[in-house]
Amino acid sequence: MLTHVADRIRPLIDRSDPLSPPSRALLLLEIRAVWELGAFFAMAPMLRLAPAGDGHPVLVLPGLAASDVSTQGLRAFLSDRGYAAHGWQLGRNAGPRPGVEAALQRRLAELHERHGRKVSIIGWSLGGIFAREVARRAPQQVRSVITLGSPFAGEPRASNAWRVYEALSGLEVDAHPWREAMKQPPPVPSTAIFSRSDGIVSWQGMPGAPKPDDREH
Repeated sequence: MLTHVADRIRPLIDRSDPLSPPSRALLLLEIRAVWELGAFFAMAPMLRLAPAGDGHPVLVLPGLAASDVSTQGLRAFLSDRGYAAHGWQLGRNAGPRPGVEAALQRRLAELHERHGRKVSIIGWSLGGIFAREVARRAPQQVRSVITLGSPFAGEPRASNAWRVYEALSGLEVDAHPWREAMKQPPPVPSTAIFSRSDGIVSWQGMPGAPKPDDREH
């Protein structure tokens, strides 16, 4: 069955345009998140077999229009595996509004000082763009950056969420303050996790410019 589904999705991916949002067909496939959430809970016992962490702090940033509520499951998993997982505590992510960047830098500095160790940052979607920029400004406080479906290297309108971004942030998506800088890799180890069947943003804008040590799985 999975092979059959993959065969149906592959043509949609092959025809995808990096300058345009994903097709409506791929967007409709995002309903799979309901089943994926159920699978997450069903696999909870197996997830506990994952290697234990070393206790260093991890800051988890939510995606566009989401808050720390959306990252509770991920933070619970990280805490269970021995990491010191934290939310960003800045309410709903409505984009780079005035004061948000400075508040996030203070949050990173506070966790770095509290734990006396560098902080790993995991960012979902727009949260991943924040993660890369925060690491760029304070690399001495950051251990690594992991982005989950974050379109840091794509065209601003190659997304089905750009209108939501403009409505929440009050900014034009084409005038994103980090538009060019965010395409460059942060000065810390970074990992970009994405799906070619993403229905929200064009997958071509998520891996970024290739580097000699890049690997794709």
